[in-house]
Amino acid sequence: MASGLNLSKDAVYVKSESYDGPTVGGYDFSDESVEYEKLFSTYNTMGFQATNFGKAVDMINDMLAAKDKPFEGEVMDGVRQSSGCTIFLGFTSNMISSGVRENLKFLVKENLVDVLVTTCGAIEEDIMKCLAPHQIGEFEFDGKTLRSKGLNRIGNLIVPNDNYSLFESWLKPILNHMHDEQKEKGVIWSPSKMISLLGQRINDESSVLYWAWKNNIPVLCPAITDGAIGDMIYFHSYDREGLIMDLTQDIRLINRTAVGAKTTGMIILGGGVIKHHIANANLMRNGADFTVYINTAQPFDGSDAGATPDEAVSWGKIKSGCKTPVKIYCEATLVFPILVAQSFAKYHFAKKKKLLS
Repeated sequence: MASGLNLSKDAVYVKSESYDGPTVGGYDFSDESVEYEKLFSTYNTMGFQATNFGKAVDMINDMLAAKDKPFEGEVMDGVRQSSGCTIFLGFTSNMISSGVRENLKFLVKENLVDVLVTTCGAIEEDIMKCLAPHQIGEFEFDGKTLRSKGLNRIGNLIVPNDNYSLFESWLKPILNHMHDEQKEKGVIWSPSKMISLLGQRINDESSVLYWAWKNNIPVLCPAITDGAIGDMIYFHSYDREGLIMDLTQDIRLINRTAVGAKTTGMIILGGGVIKHHIANANLMRNGADFTVYINTAQPFDGSDAGATPDEAVSWGKIKSGCKTPVKIYCEATLVFPILVAQSFAKYHFAKKKKLLS
């Protein structure tokens, strides 16, 4: 009996080796006023995804510190090489559907990122929001009822179908112009050239695409036909057949931008094509130096969306031996605005203050 008791005690009281890690702790709300700077600083020691958030802030601040260093290397025509770190920002279309659009606009307007990669819905919805607003609804709204009323649901957001009609009326003359330029001047369009033209034509400072055009930040959309733009190109082809969209120009652009960079950072909101397109471009330079993923996908199904940063290391898409990349398992609208506040916004306004002093 005693030997059995000793066995149990040995199992329960296994002696610990020493471990020298930060002490777990959070924000104490005892004071009447909330100091948000102190609150967010405790995320590093909160544990779980809050700690990953703190690591992501540190990672982006490292990108920005590298960005402050001068560019050194071979100068390549047609790619951004303005700093010591080229930052690739990828996001799925629902980020533009949501209020994260305004966060993205800030980053592009202030030239804080260098390359955008997104999906078709983001392109059309950025323009559509300049023509008519999206509205808040409910996740539980009945689909059949909404369909009968011409109301489309994106999660708990509502987009009236009339907004797409407005967009089609706006886009059709631009498609005609593109076709004319191709026939008369031999212009071969790529998705990024088309998107730049859309940003120029919308001429609206609330638009992400407007500021991308203004600041010469390329917007890559390899799935440009996977949405309303594709529908409209399809309809347009029956009126004026033969409009060419050359993807080769854009794969050269993104790959050469990665190859020509001194260092690179990846910030990716969501998964799928935007995540892989950026990561694969960084494979061309044997991996990114700084990486932050934000998505809810899990790795058990072998999807690219769920693939961990360490899986990307195995492919050479994230550099071996770089600072440990970060993934926040979270829906991006919850954390991205705070992430911008704690990194890009602080950096930008501190730099602006320094220039004015």
